[in-house]
Amino acid sequence: MSLRCLFLKRPFDAALSGFGIILSFPFWIVFALLIWFEDRGPVFYIQEREGKAGRIFKAYKFRSMVKDAEKDGIPVQAEKNDPRVTPIGRLLRVTAMDELPQLFNIFKGDMSFVGPRALRPEEAERHKKTGTQVVALKDIPGYKERQNVRPGLTGLAQVYLSADAPRKVKFKYDVFYIRNQSFRLDLGLIIRSFGISFKGKWEKDQK
Repeated sequence: MSLRCLFLKRPFDAALSGFGIILSFPFWIVFALLIWFEDRGPVFYIQEREGKAGRIFKAYKFRSMVKDAEKDGIPVQAEKNDPRVTPIGRLLRVTAMDELPQLFNIFKGDMSFVGPRALRPEEAERHKKTGTQVVALKDIPGYKERQNVRPGLTGLAQVYLSADAPRKVKFKYDVFYIRNQSFRLDLGLIIRSFGISFKGKWEKDQK
């Protein structure tokens, strides 16, 4: 990463996330009411995630799945047409509005607007049907390089790969971004992400 990109990235993240929180706050109220009226469950979903250098932080999202979606405590990667997603949650997820609370994570410095997806500490690649562990994420090539940067709200893998793409493929995209990141690339991915949100195409094949 160039020194210019390193210098601009954090101030840009802080300024844009602060502006985004203020601008989007009326939507927060609407989404919170819709989620609560749907099943009288919690509005927010709080998860531990791994940040830069493996630091653990709490990530905030609007709840888009049924209550106790992971009752057994085993992390399960969400898939397209996931039956655990509520009707309101489906709308939030395809527009990425469930991610709005993560603007606070960006403002605090836990995350960046652009970077690899933030992983859960105990997350692993699991068999889609049985749920049994296939491989620990730390054993997938690219895992260590991902920890050299802050995780992102959006990124190369998030934009150009489907939600259920194998982690080894997603990590290749993440490594490519890390090795080639620039302020111009970040701006392009942010603009592309806004376009996908506007069209409601998140969680679909972006290729």
